[in-house]
Amino acid sequence: MAAAVAAAAQNWRRVPSSTGPVPRSRHGHRAVAIRELVIIFGGGNEGIADELHVYNTATNQWFLPAVRGDIPPGCAAHGFVCDGTRILVFGGMVEYGRYSNDLYELQASRWLWKKVKPQPPSIGSLPCPRLGHSFSLYGNKCYLFGGLANESEDSNNNIPRYLNDFYELELQHGSGVVGWSIPMTKGILPSPRESHTAIVYCRKDLGNPKMYIFGGMCGCRLNDLWELNIETMTWSRPETKGMVPLPRSLHTANVIGNKMYVFGGWVPQTMEDEISARDGEWKCTSSFSYLNLDTLEWLALNSDCQEDRKNLLPGPRAGHCAVAVGTRLYIWSGRDGYRKAWNNQVCCKDLWYLDTEKPPAPSQVQLIRATTNSFQVKWDEVSTVEGYLLQLNADSPAPTVTGGIVVPETALLNSQGIKLDLHSQTNHMVPNNVQVTSNSLLKLEAKENITEPENVATQEATKKNHLDSKGFKESNAPSLLPVCTLGPQTSANVAELHDLDIRTVNPDASVSSTVSSTQTMVTQQAVKTESSSTNGAVVKDETSLTTFSSKSEVAETTFIMPSTKVSTGHTNNSTMHLSKTTPLRQIATVKTRERQWYDVGIFKSNTALVSQYYLLPEEKSGLSNKVENADVPDYSLLKKQDLFPGTVYRFRVAAINGCGVGPFSKVSEFKTCIPGFPGAPSTVRITKSVDCIHLSWEPPVSPSGNILEYSAYLAIRTTQVHENPNQLVFMKIYCGLKTSCIVTAAQLSNAHVDYTSRPAIVFRISAKNERGYGPATQVRWLQGKVDTKFSVKWDLSAL
Repeated sequence: MAAAVAAAAQNWRRVPSSTGPVPRSRHGHRAVAIRELVIIFGGGNEGIADELHVYNTATNQWFLPAVRGDIPPGCAAHGFVCDGTRILVFGGMVEYGRYSNDLYELQASRWLWKKVKPQPPSIGSLPCPRLGHSFSLYGNKCYLFGGLANESEDSNNNIPRYLNDFYELELQHGSGVVGWSIPMTKGILPSPRESHTAIVYCRKDLGNPKMYIFGGMCGCRLNDLWELNIETMTWSRPETKGMVPLPRSLHTANVIGNKMYVFGGWVPQTMEDEISARDGEWKCTSSFSYLNLDTLEWLALNSDCQEDRKNLLPGPRAGHCAVAVGTRLYIWSGRDGYRKAWNNQVCCKDLWYLDTEKPPAPSQVQLIRATTNSFQVKWDEVSTVEGYLLQLNADSPAPTVTGGIVVPETALLNSQGIKLDLHSQTNHMVPNNVQVTSNSLLKLEAKENITEPENVATQEATKKNHLDSKGFKESNAPSLLPVCTLGPQTSANVAELHDLDIRTVNPDASVSSTVSSTQTMVTQQAVKTESSSTNGAVVKDETSLTTFSSKSEVAETTFIMPSTKVSTGHTNNSTMHLSKTTPLRQIATVKTRERQWYDVGIFKSNTALVSQYYLLPEEKSGLSNKVENADVPDYSLLKKQDLFPGTVYRFRVAAINGCGVGPFSKVSEFKTCIPGFPGAPSTVRITKSVDCIHLSWEPPVSPSGNILEYSAYLAIRTTQVHENPNQLVFMKIYCGLKTSCIVTAAQLSNAHVDYTSRPAIVFRISAKNERGYGPATQVRWLQGKVDTKFSVKWDLSAL
């Protein structure tokens, strides 16, 4: 395990040129992470910086948020912690020789600063102004230790005093603080110091939080490790194993998993492995180690002597910032002790990251759109990855390559007698900053827009969740499957049309239904979108419940319209070429139930348009999962196989980062379509009136003949018990040739509010031609508070 981590430590990546207002280089700044955002404040380089900078790790973009409120002055070597979406700043140097003990709170959801004034301790005084202290968060408390104070009242006459006082700051939930206290501790307090690090770690199996302080400066640099048991408030010096890092200050320490990663700082000069005894012989370092917090064993990952790799590793630095985003460690700027005179520049400008673990398995592959010979698929994004490996296997044995000729072995299947289940689990994707109100026109352009789809795979157990066919009220009613959502505008960082989340379940694409000889699909659009999943939905007309079997003569598929957010294409032009230093799985043909997995390709984003997959020569078809860490295969040398209509394909996906290919997702099954059915209704609009809503849509772009009628359904509350709690019951509220209908207050009073993510009322609309029903567009209309009159209150200000 240690060897694997040490090898991974060589896979540092220098981030290429970023977009947006890149902050000037500095040292003494601090950083925290909120999801994919790195937030940086303070620091100095030719003056103390007072801007708040944000780096989006997903888009490689810097931006300056428009902050407001009690904006703090610039500071350096301050305390900086993150609690959810609020950030606390304490102390630091505000100008040379003048330190602060002010406390500020930033609500990052609104970029609102507020100066807060905690109550003083019941015994003792408030923390004095200081810099270089540690400020650590655990639960609803922050722990302040040490730092450097100025004993002189004259800021130009600095008289340093190293501190080892210890304070506890109690926080209020969400916003505000209660006050400071001075805990009664046991054991020997760590010696005074500044520019040390402190982290909090809690073992999952023991639930015993501990704070670890490492290194720092107290006239000389230190490399001692101190432990505080937070439950008992007992200090101790634990015994460690392995090679302890050199004494240092102005380094960083970050917890990822059960490891504390220590990078950089000021360390003593060494000669022949002996620490120089002369004062003043210190240097910046790029040495990198971790402490296993379960075993308390140190492991050195790289040192300063790796001259042959100096362009592949972050350079020596001190006073930099380091922050963990998931299992990825980011390092930015800091003072460069080796090149002080270079162009009068004393600070590094570079941004680096290191993946410390392989990525987790993504969610199941979800079907966005199916055609007769292709699938548009997606899966939930995995943070901090470089790409995704998508694989499939066919319902029948895949074709083999014989003498350069592709020989298909998959028979074309018709819609009769196809039995197929989708294996699913609910995966919720919630767009950020949804701003659409219920009076807005919710346009859903089929060729422009794709948003976060719901999981459209259905579980094997779905077939148990339906009544028998005698529950049918009308034989041509559409059987509705898992659905998608249509949504509104999202944040400014997302394409304008990304908000409309629509999905379609296509005939013959995924799950079968027993609707005589008709076929049905479900497209989802949602007003104020969100993702959810319904498996084997039950449909009800005005008089009776109607259920649809998930097995039948007619199969269905779910698909969504493409979006501007997603860059898709055939595998030959959308696959991603990764660095050869990234260990990857070779094209794998792992047998599953006598079937083999084939690579569709490696994709940069979390969507793919699949019309082909890659075949291995017959003599190499026995490759297995043992090729876990092989380099990226050269797909240009491999034969490709087209998809066939009416054929079942299974998909799985794995994420890739600097450590290699992670585990594969659960398997999803989809079936290609059979042509001839109408497309999904599009451009859905919902307009609210005083006592009803007006639901309208436009005809399918591809009607495949004359449209005979439209049907609209509303998900309703029911007391009927189903094995699948996500199964929705629908009431037909309209059937006719018009492309609009009124949904009355009486009908809305029975509406089911779907809470799988954000509260929403669910509608479905489908078109029927001579062959039967096509995809049903599903609309999730996001709601506010519950209202006794309509069951849901349309509070536009809250939406």
